[in-house]
Amino acid sequence: MLQFRFVLTLVTLFVGWNFIGWDFIAADDFFVDKVAPLLQRRCLDCHNDGLSKGDFSLSNALHLEDSGFVDPGNPQDSYLIELVTPVDGKAEMPQDAAPLNDDEIAILREWISQGATWTPSITLQPFEVTDRDWWSLKPIQNTDAPDGNGDFDHASVNPVDAFIDRALRIKGLQPVERASPAVLIRRLTYDLTGLAPTPDEVESFIQDWSVSSRSAWETLVDRLLSSERFGEKFAQHWLDVARYAETHGFDKDKPRQNAWPYRDYVIRAFNNDKPYDRFVQEQVAGDVLFKNDPEGVLGLGFLAAGPWDFISHWEVGESKLDGRIAKHLDRDEMIAAVFNVFQSTTVQCAQCHHHKFDPIRMEDYYRLHAVFAAVDRADRVYAGLSNEQQQQKDRLIAQIDELEHERDSLRREQNEAIARQTQSIDEQISELKLRFGSSEPQHPHFGYHSQIESESEVEKWVQIDFDKPFAIDEIQIFPAFDQYADIGAGFGFPVRYRVEASVDGSFDNRPALLLDASDRDQDNPGCTTLSIEADLKAIRSIRITATKLRERRDDFIFALAEIKVLAGGNNVAKGAQVTAKDSIEAPVRWSKSNLVDGIYYKELTDESAEAQLQQLRIKREQLVRKFRSKESLETIAGLNQSIEKRKVQLNHIPEGQFVYAASTVFPGGGQFKATNGKPRPIHLLRRGDLKSPAEAMTPGVPSMWGGERLPFFENGAWDEGEARLRLARYLTQDDNPLVWRSIVNRIWGWTFGAPIVGTSNDFGRSGQQPTHPELLDYLAAKMRDDPNHSIKSIVRLLVSSDAYQRSSRIDPAMQGIDAENAYYWRFNRRRLTAEEFRDSLYQIAGILDLKMGGPSFRDFVVEKPEHSPHYEYELHDLDDPTSHRRSVYRFIVRSQPQPMLTTLDCADPSISIPRRDESTTALQALTYWNDRLVEFIAEQFGEQLRKRSPTNEQRVRDACRCALGREPSDFELTELQSHLRRHGEASLARVIFNLNAFLYLD
Repeated sequence: MLQFRFVLTLVTLFVGWNFIGWDFIAADDFFVDKVAPLLQRRCLDCHNDGLSKGDFSLSNALHLEDSGFVDPGNPQDSYLIELVTPVDGKAEMPQDAAPLNDDEIAILREWISQGATWTPSITLQPFEVTDRDWWSLKPIQNTDAPDGNGDFDHASVNPVDAFIDRALRIKGLQPVERASPAVLIRRLTYDLTGLAPTPDEVESFIQDWSVSSRSAWETLVDRLLSSERFGEKFAQHWLDVARYAETHGFDKDKPRQNAWPYRDYVIRAFNNDKPYDRFVQEQVAGDVLFKNDPEGVLGLGFLAAGPWDFISHWEVGESKLDGRIAKHLDRDEMIAAVFNVFQSTTVQCAQCHHHKFDPIRMEDYYRLHAVFAAVDRADRVYAGLSNEQQQQKDRLIAQIDELEHERDSLRREQNEAIARQTQSIDEQISELKLRFGSSEPQHPHFGYHSQIESESEVEKWVQIDFDKPFAIDEIQIFPAFDQYADIGAGFGFPVRYRVEASVDGSFDNRPALLLDASDRDQDNPGCTTLSIEADLKAIRSIRITATKLRERRDDFIFALAEIKVLAGGNNVAKGAQVTAKDSIEAPVRWSKSNLVDGIYYKELTDESAEAQLQQLRIKREQLVRKFRSKESLETIAGLNQSIEKRKVQLNHIPEGQFVYAASTVFPGGGQFKATNGKPRPIHLLRRGDLKSPAEAMTPGVPSMWGGERLPFFENGAWDEGEARLRLARYLTQDDNPLVWRSIVNRIWGWTFGAPIVGTSNDFGRSGQQPTHPELLDYLAAKMRDDPNHSIKSIVRLLVSSDAYQRSSRIDPAMQGIDAENAYYWRFNRRRLTAEEFRDSLYQIAGILDLKMGGPSFRDFVVEKPEHSPHYEYELHDLDDPTSHRRSVYRFIVRSQPQPMLTTLDCADPSISIPRRDESTTALQALTYWNDRLVEFIAEQFGEQLRKRSPTNEQRVRDACRCALGREPSDFELTELQSHLRRHGEASLARVIFNLNAFLYLD
């Protein structure tokens, strides 16, 4: 029994069981050895003392006896067995998990057959991993590179090769030869810049190589690392893991107009070789740690880079369960991003239960929720505006919103009262329109419309000028018709006005007054035509002047539908020149030319009905005036003045530069409200269910590499910025082995094509183990101990190695030993990424725009932007030079990704992508050949070839040097010339774009 207790203790330490109160003498061995681990592993996540899902706990004997789920001695009559036994592959329990297998069910049956023995002093706790004896959680081993056992001079060997070559010797592998200089410059240029080397660069490098290969290589590495293109290439890697895009995703995939400054921040960070610890800290708490540096705010774009549910946040809100679920998922996305990307840790797996594989408890996970409890995603000022100015701006915006809400509520009350009083009149008007409405097509939206004024006592005029003098018989003026503000017929017809005529086109020298209606207010004429008889000779111009404007809705305008000037029965005004003091030009609805186009609105065909309708309208207008009290009008006017005053103040505050980032203070809208730094209450959620909250949580972190789990704050109150600051410092501690191992593993994958740890976002027990653990630790220690924590220094070290410079040639003998090339006896051949392929096309055609930074270009046309945007790529004009930039500056859409790039395995922006897929499909072959972009570029490149090269042979050689980085072989030269003669330069370009020599890097 003593030996059994010792073994049980070891097993408990290894798997992390928490058995409390064991009485080893009394406990049944079968229960201890078989049943308890099974219950703890498969059942206690839901059925424990804290949760008791279904009012059933398996924590101790008392709960079991009271449950009625077990009939000791009779497994066939025990409800527990019925629940866990699958029928057609499905079982009622456990929910949301695979059914128990036959062996597990047999254990439960045997236990119940033996009497379901459970000593009362034994209590089980949910399964928890407490063991930290795992490679990624151990301290980084800062060892020197191996000495090669005397096979080489240690001082002259790249440390990377020392580790790689030792592993090769152990495995009995022989490395292949070094790649040719033409292959190497193409490989390195693409790996460090994402673009092809130019023919001149290739030629110059090969010449330098012939003198000194080492010097030539070092010079090339330094040049490419200092190139601005380096930041663009490595930023693409980072944006993949950062789940960057410029739309929200979900149902209403609305654009984020200010996401791009974060992208530019990442590019600058790589180009400037920003210390990695600072890079991490800025992306979690830069606004707190580096308050006076715009980069500190820009970095927070990382937390906000992922998808965001506009409907749940903006339209539903936190007052409803669905809105609170959205907030929970939003924080979960941030937490997962921080730990997956910076720590290579799947902390999100502890949402519903303790982590199954790693030492992370549910409490750890919900303490991280508390860290981000006050944070949302919104546009945030990072430059051009002080904190005080931003606060003043936010106050003014809030005040304007409140005043506008009060004004609109008052208007609504007024309108509702008016609607009740005028209901019977409106019904009579509707009946008249229905009985006597015109059967001819009507055009209510054609007419002239002046600029809008805030008061009525403003003079406006519109004038018609004929091409020669006419003897005028009659002038007809047709009122406008528009449903805006329920005005309808007579829309904008002046309250006071006059009509004049001029013999010379000038109205400064005593024009003839034809009608003066400016001495008193005139009723709204509705759709009644105003007819003015005249007996005038040699008239060149007619002018209508409004001296008092009609109200629209809290503002005033002058509008007419049509003017006819009859001379001898002909309308000489049709098509004449129209001028005005001012005009709103909004075709087809409003334009000066609409006044003389012969199109106007006639509402009724019956003259008596027209008169009756006019009387009803006058009566209605009188009622409206009666119920629109002077006091309410004065109140509305006062509110408008207050609104305008604050808008003037707002206009004097300078515009800031915004980035879409983590934020606690922002204007918001709809149901989306800022927390202003006040954390939301966070509780541990049983089974991750918001309807089952447990104890309140304060910010903290998991202690993954040793030490106690302690919250950041001792009491219940905390500062959200301080919480993120402590998280940022936790992540970048020197003794944190995960952060340094994680980044060097990524850099290795970005340069060698495959990481040392295949699961770059998961260094836990469910992930893969490193192929070269000592090399990984050497690089991690080098990165950690470098005072500048330099990414470029690691890249330089890797690409300077012999392992990086090896040929990609497959040696059959080595292939038989290491088919996956896990030990790097050759270099991994890879295909151009989707972005590299696109950028190379533009580069080869000579039309690539290398402009850096700024708003993203759009290779699509947006339809229905006001609701749920549709991003139509096929409508994009490929000849638009604004889209000829590098792909990293492309506007990235989540819901409708770019078709060509998606086909070529572009990263899904809605999730963190540590490593691109490299599939091979028939659709890719079709894309490389006849995508509309390929066709466009082929035409451009073909035209360049025709201009530059006089003969077919020179055109083929020129094309191969540009696209392949080398001269064509004799066979290629012959075949490509033959194709060129038959099909032309554009077709030659398409053939070259489909060659493996172009699409793949050796």
